[in-house]
Amino acid sequence: MAVPLFNLAPGLKVSRLCLGTMTFGEQNSLQQSFRLLDEAFDAGINFIDSAEMYPVPQRAETQGRSEEYVGLWIKERKIPRDRVVLATKVTGPSGQMTWIRGGPRCLDATNIMEAIGNSLLRMQTDYIDLYQIHWPDRYVPMFGETDYDPTRQFSSVPIEEQLDTLGKAVDAGKIRYIGLSNETPYGVMKFLQFAKDIPSYPKIVSLQNSYSLLCRSFDSGMAECCHHEGVSLLAYSPLAMGILSGEYAEGESRYNLSNSLIKAATEAYLDIAEKYALSPVSLAIAFVLKHPLVGSAVFGATKEWQLREVLRAFDVKLTPEITVEIEEVHRRAWVWRKSTSVSII
Repeated sequence: MAVPLFNLAPGLKVSRLCLGTMTFGEQNSLQQSFRLLDEAFDAGINFIDSAEMYPVPQRAETQGRSEEYVGLWIKERKIPRDRVVLATKVTGPSGQMTWIRGGPRCLDATNIMEAIGNSLLRMQTDYIDLYQIHWPDRYVPMFGETDYDPTRQFSSVPIEEQLDTLGKAVDAGKIRYIGLSNETPYGVMKFLQFAKDIPSYPKIVSLQNSYSLLCRSFDSGMAECCHHEGVSLLAYSPLAMGILSGEYAEGESRYNLSNSLIKAATEAYLDIAEKYALSPVSLAIAFVLKHPLVGSAVFGATKEWQLREVLRAFDVKLTPEITVEIEEVHRRAWVWRKSTSVSII
C-alpha cells in the first residue's frame, strides 16, 4: 500500500513517513542513497528531511553532503519539484563545528540567511518547503539531558529576530513554512506568541522532537501545547537510535544498554512483538504513527531491507490487547524511573 499523506499545513501534504538523510554521505554512498530515495519515493514517501550539518558524525570534510545528495537525486531522476517535500535545518549554536560559520556562534539574521542560501545551493532548488531551527539558540537541556539548570543560561538571539528573518525568507519565496526541533514547551509557546502578536512573523507548523516507545517526554506538557496550537509533531528517532529494532538486544547500541531500565523496557517491547508475530521495527513505528498529534515519523535507514521493515508498519494493527501490554511496560518503566532517578533516553 502507498504511504498515506497528512496535511501538515495549508497546501503542504506530507507522507506519514519521512526519510531522514543524516547517513547520506557518511554511512551511505551516493549510489546507496539514491537506491534508498528511489524505493522510498516509489512507496509513496514524498517527505525528505535533512540538515546543513549532515551527515553525522559531523566533519568539515563531509558537511552538507546529505543535502547535496538529495539535490542530485531530484535532478538526475528528473523528479518534478512539487512532488517532493524538502525539509532541512539550520544548525544552532554549538561552538564546536567551526567549519559552519565559526561554530556556529548564534542564530542571528546573518547566520540564518547564509544557512538558507547555502542549503538552496546544495539542494539545487529555488525553495525549501519546511525550514527548521535544529535546536534553540538559547540554553535548553537536550540530547539526553532532562533537567533544566538556570545557571547555564547565556545571552541569546531574541526569538523576535529569528522570526523576523524567517518571515523575510518566506516573503522572498526561499522557504514556505517554518518549524522547530529539539524545543521545549516554553520555546514553542514563545514562537507562537510572537507570531500572533506580529502579523509579519510566520507561525510554526511543526515540531521535530524525539518520540518512541522508549522516549515519551513529548506527552508531558508539550503535547498539550501542540494540541491547542495546531502544531504537528514530526517524531524523530522512532526506533530510539536503533535500540527498538532488536539488533542490539544481545550487545551494545549507540546508547548504553547496560542501563538496566532501558534494557528491561526494550526486552519487554521485543517480547510483545514476538508474542504477536510482529517485526519490532514495525511495532515501534506503528506505535508512533498512532499518536493523534504525530504528522509524520522521521526515520533513517542505511539498507533497503530496513526501509521495508519501516513500511510494514502500516500493516500493523495495534489491537486493544497489544496497546494494554505496551502501556503496562511504560507504566512499570515510569514507576522504576521515579523510584531510582534513572533517565530513559
